Amino acid sequence: MKIAFVFPGQGSQSVGMMAGYAGLPQIAESLAAADAALGRSLSALIQDGPDAELNATTNTQPAMLAADCAVWNAWLASGGARPQIVAGHSLGEFAALTAAGSLSFDAAMKLVQARANAMQNAVPAGLGAMAAILGMEPDALAAVCEKASDGEVVSCCNLNAPGQIVIGGHKSAVERAMVLAKEAGAKRALMLPMSVPSHCELMRPAAEAFAASLNATSFSAPSIAVLHNATVDVAGDAASIRAVLADQLFKPVRWIETIQKMHAHGVTHIVECGPGKALAGMIKRIAPEMKCYSLSDKAAFDAALAELQA
Repeated sequence: MKIAFVFPGQGSQSVGMMAGYAGLPQIAESLAAADAALGRSLSALIQDGPDAELNATTNTQPAMLAADCAVWNAWLASGGARPQIVAGHSLGEFAALTAAGSLSFDAAMKLVQARANAMQNAVPAGLGAMAAILGMEPDALAAVCEKASDGEVVSCCNLNAPGQIVIGGHKSAVERAMVLAKEAGAKRALMLPMSVPSHCELMRPAAEAFAASLNATSFSAPSIAVLHNATVDVAGDAASIRAVLADQLFKPVRWIETIQKMHAHGVTHIVECGPGKALAGMIKRIAPEMKCYSLSDKAAFDAALAELQA
């Protein structure tokens, strides 16, 4: 048995998402630590909303990091097995680095808040957009985006699973690409409720702004191998980690390749550590032969723990 943990990012949030973990004291403890790190009541926003406020990038990102790390802390405290490799989807990469001991929780919270602020400030509201395209291959969709760009930015941002790719860029270019994708045979083209067009060239200014926060943050060598989104590889030293985290903002999330690499390196069991089941759904389409778990509530947590004790 070889175990990997993956951590969800933006898009898996929902008001009340931690309510299903009743009976795990580490959840409340971790959320209180997040509140203390940021000097504001993130836990109240997670519990009570409203939706629009939780879904704002500057709140979603620290909220999801806190949630992912809370579930991880509960897993360790409950005697769960430690993974041999970890990864995170976009923002989830910071939870993966925290789990691997590369970042302290306090530093990760502050760093992710700076990341969210830089991303929100990089593109004026209403200028950018993201859309899910279902039923197209990456190369064909990349050609559609190139045709739709017309001097603007639109590209493949999240390569999530076979036939499930997210594009992003200027809103008008994304809209053109959605039409062309449908004409080229896409099953669906769906605009996503995202306030920031992540993982495209519009985020390069955010990466430059975020670099200052990265350079001011202390990183240790990870004690668990961390696969990074931008490279589908490990980055063992602090300088390399800082560089790949900055690049991640404007480079695509190569999730299909990430899971394929885990499988190629002998991973047999993979655990989604945090709210929701989005990553588990993707993984079942990428590598159905791997045993997959979601720690999406206390019942699912207990079921996984029964099979994966340390």
